[in-house]
Amino acid sequence: MLTVEPTEIPAVKLVTPKSFVDTRGSFCETYNEKRFQEHGIPLRFVQDNESLSLRPGTIRGLHFQAHPFAQDKLVRVLSGRILDVAVDLRRSSATYGRWIARELSSETGAQLLVPIGFAHGFCTLEPDTRVLYKVTGYYSPAHDLGIVWNDPDLGVNWPVAAADVVLSDKDRDLPRFRDLPAYFE
Repeated sequence: MLTVEPTEIPAVKLVTPKSFVDTRGSFCETYNEKRFQEHGIPLRFVQDNESLSLRPGTIRGLHFQAHPFAQDKLVRVLSGRILDVAVDLRRSSATYGRWIARELSSETGAQLLVPIGFAHGFCTLEPDTRVLYKVTGYYSPAHDLGIVWNDPDLGVNWPVAAADVVLSDKDRDLPRFRDLPAYFE
């Protein structure tokens, strides 16, 4: 069992599996292809990725892959908490250039479904945060792209001061939103 709720950008969905709790702890089914299809999500995931961020204020993103290796992502937190962000890159969309953010944690078990045509990134809110995400396309270094995390045109409200952000060199050097070609029409 799971609930699926649209966000302010309806293509991005909050997916929350039902958790069963007893004296041993808890159990939940985080993904079931049939249940997802019943909720109008006919995706086939081909790869799982996991990251461990040691420090709060670590930002990973804003990333996406271009066609033909574009990916839908189902993001969940195994330990810790994140602010998860999706930016609409679909030029013909009424929400083009807008972003949504949701806090995800290991406690709530909620997952964010980020469809093809969106850049994705997150900021860790606790130490030793572990994030798992399923994707519908295989990783391709040649199609791995992104937008700089602090792009002023997007104005993402990250929960960390710029001086305290932990970034990779790759993420520090990503282009601005306004300089992106039309990857998703």
